[in-house]
Amino acid sequence: MNIAVVTGASSGMGREFVKELDKNDVLDEIWVIARREDRLKKIAEESDTKIVVLPLDLTEKSSIEIYSKKLEEEKPDVKVLVNASGFGRFKAFTDIPMEDNYAMIAVNDAALVAMTYATLPYMHEESEIYELCSLSSFQPVPYINVYGATKAFVLSFSRALNKELCQRKIHVMAVCPGWVKTEFFDHAVYQDEKVITYYNRFYTPEQVIKRAVRD
Repeated sequence: MNIAVVTGASSGMGREFVKELDKNDVLDEIWVIARREDRLKKIAEESDTKIVVLPLDLTEKSSIEIYSKKLEEEKPDVKVLVNASGFGRFKAFTDIPMEDNYAMIAVNDAALVAMTYATLPYMHEESEIYELCSLSSFQPVPYINVYGATKAFVLSFSRALNKELCQRKIHVMAVCPGWVKTEFFDHAVYQDEKVITYYNRFYTPEQVIKRAVRD
């Protein structure tokens, strides 16, 4: 059974990846992972490919264990893994609650690593891994400090893993867009203060995903 796995599938870039993968005739199923089960079920209604809904919070160890157990039971051939779960906070480091900083690291980094680790035993030649990164991964970004640092981790991790997996012919890409107009900004920008006041250009999720798949 050929499948794709997409985290953060309920909205934004993850949702757009599901739409793109739905066009792939090679896939028997797409496993969609996010916390909002109602949105995942909506995706299932709108897709031609069979959608397997997995409402999981990937910051919880138990969720990774549930996912790993399903892989062990189904023993699929994972053709594509997309780690699109993530969020950011835009504000001075000392003004962001520490629990938010911990959460960014847990979702953007720890969950991504855990999902990749759990999935790799079920991936074979010409399989693809897309790790959602950011243009902010290439340099320190004041007022997006911790978010940018988590994405720098993703970039380094992805580049190194791509080299490690060369002999297995599994391809890893860190997808590093600039500003993308999604729900991300509804959560990243605090309503009482906008520390980022200039956005040079916004891309759509469709533009980013089509380019990532092409590359």
